[in-house]
Amino acid sequence: MAEWIGKDRKARRAYGFDEIALSPGTITINPDEVDIAWYIGNQKFEIPFLASAMDGVVAPAFASEMGKLGGLAVLNLEGIYTRYDDYESILTEIAEATPEKATELVQKIYTAPVKEALISKRIQEIKKNGAPAAVSSIPQRAERFGKIAEEAGCDIFVVQSTVTTVRHIASAYQTLDFEKFCQEMKISVILGNCVTYKVALELMQAGADAILVGIGPGSACTTRGVLGLGVPQVTSICDTAAAREYYFKKSNRYVPIIADGGMSTGGDVCKAFACGSDAVMIGSAFARAKEAPGKGFHWGMATPHANLPRGTRIRVNTTGSLKEILFGPARLDDGSQNLVGALKTCMGNVGAQNIKELQLTEIVIAPAIKTEGKLFQAAQKVGMMK
Repeated sequence: MAEWIGKDRKARRAYGFDEIALSPGTITINPDEVDIAWYIGNQKFEIPFLASAMDGVVAPAFASEMGKLGGLAVLNLEGIYTRYDDYESILTEIAEATPEKATELVQKIYTAPVKEALISKRIQEIKKNGAPAAVSSIPQRAERFGKIAEEAGCDIFVVQSTVTTVRHIASAYQTLDFEKFCQEMKISVILGNCVTYKVALELMQAGADAILVGIGPGSACTTRGVLGLGVPQVTSICDTAAAREYYFKKSNRYVPIIADGGMSTGGDVCKAFACGSDAVMIGSAFARAKEAPGKGFHWGMATPHANLPRGTRIRVNTTGSLKEILFGPARLDDGSQNLVGALKTCMGNVGAQNIKELQLTEIVIAPAIKTEGKLFQAAQKVGMMK
């Protein structure tokens, strides 16, 4: 329900992860017996986790490891891996930069042109280890890069921008015809990002095999501060999930929702699924893995923008292996490790045998959920109150 915010102006209340909680179920299930697999088209993935297409998170070696563990990592075709043959020295330079110089340095580094030959090379590096290859491009380069990626054996192509709409107006360059693109691509296509019912529905109608949901919630993203844009993730996921259900009833084609950003703990992940997600895309949590290329640092996809950066470089530190972050054993008490275990345990406690049942979980508005009774944690800055 909308509320008055001024004369003749109403605004709808929206909610983020910290403002809700999940109600336990009337039955409980052994967490080891729940099913968390999900599909893009006819491709099955054992765990519903994707690693964000950010250079501090996904390199070819990381993508291979993520694939071995049952997940999916997306390589950024606009990043340093397709601009530089030897990218290790570039990663070191970014990691060693001072906070004051980091953005300027990243802007400079990303002025080097994309080498199309490296697109094929990086995809083949991922594929040779038996992992599925997924890559990301902005809409303006999707047609060209999509063909190259497809020929190189890529499995999934992601067309991603800060705000994606089917009806993009521009006179300075040719806009991407999403419907034509999805029809012509012989591999699965993910479109994003969006946060509203109407845009999500139009992206599905254009032929998306899955959509990314989230504008500005990522830990390294500054879009909400720079542009004032964004809708909190709980509301965004609920709205786009409603579009998915409507589209499924009309077309009998199910288009998965992937919550992208805003999740740093297992609890956030569980809430994203309860709100309607089929999978989650995460950056900062995976940037903390030993296998992550960022050396303990993480920066957003829009950080290198030449005129208006909408991301920043942040220190996340290295806390464990990718396997520990996904499957444990957790060596930290803040919910940032064993994300799969957290999801399965939550499903067991709400009585959900699979993701579809988890999406039916009762949700309560609970702005005090993280602080209620946590006086000692807050005083000592441990656990949930670090």
